[in-house]
Amino acid sequence: MRHLITTKDLEVDEILELFEDAKEFLDEKARTLLSKKSVTTIFFENSTRTLSSFESAARRLGASVLRLDVSRSSSSKGETLFDTAANLDAMSPDAIVIRHSNSGVPHILAKHIHCPILNGGDGKHAHPTQALLDLFTIFTHFKGKVKDKHILIIGDIKNSRVASSNIELLTRFGLNITLVAPPHFMPKSPLNKAYKLDEKLIKSADIIMNLRTQTERHNKSIYASLKDYANDFCLNLRLLDKHKVIILHPGPVNRNIDISDEVLNDNRSFVLKQVKNGVAIRMAVLKKLILER
Repeated sequence: MRHLITTKDLEVDEILELFEDAKEFLDEKARTLLSKKSVTTIFFENSTRTLSSFESAARRLGASVLRLDVSRSSSSKGETLFDTAANLDAMSPDAIVIRHSNSGVPHILAKHIHCPILNGGDGKHAHPTQALLDLFTIFTHFKGKVKDKHILIIGDIKNSRVASSNIELLTRFGLNITLVAPPHFMPKSPLNKAYKLDEKLIKSADIIMNLRTQTERHNKSIYASLKDYANDFCLNLRLLDKHKVIILHPGPVNRNIDISDEVLNDNRSFVLKQVKNGVAIRMAVLKKLILER
């Protein structure tokens, strides 16, 4: 049984095959590849982009979608996660997409479920389809020539599952990564690090990936105000100047904290392209995991 728990579950050639499928799926046309198949989504954390993206992807492939409303499910009455999953598994879905605040939950469930498990994000651990769509966005823009491209990953890296998955995936594809964050947001890592965002650093980059400050994962308040963080790490037009670079963000964006309004509206911002690419990538992933069982 194939699952997608982390980006390590896919070999490079498999990822390139996913990209070929995703390119085809960008036409947004409906398919019947997953006709008579069903996909169940279980999100124990709030989500807009990932949840709607997976459900749109499933429907565009012809699959039916069952969304478990966690707030109204038996889990809110004390049912264990394993019992919830076991009951859903008994309904014989063809894939389950799960998001959970605790790292490792998708991995544990995969041992007890008889269909592919797709990780929609688990704690600080991993968010594999986000990393895949980020790389796909970069890969498409640079026409496959991504080796040695320099990317800045800026923000709350230590607490970000998006950063964790991107670091693993982008490193495998030969990109040079510099982590940019204040000391308390910086993970232990052999990668290049910078503790200040300035024009010189930006001019060295081909790609900039900003991250949201993960305040819900902080044990205590680190900044008196996020504006204090923004003073040092918000990406604005003054810093960007006329430098040729593409700008990514997994969302949700804290406007004028992570990225300024002006930069989000700039043609160098690929944030909405990421959303479009996300549906295509998740279509490719669902196709692969369901049809190649």
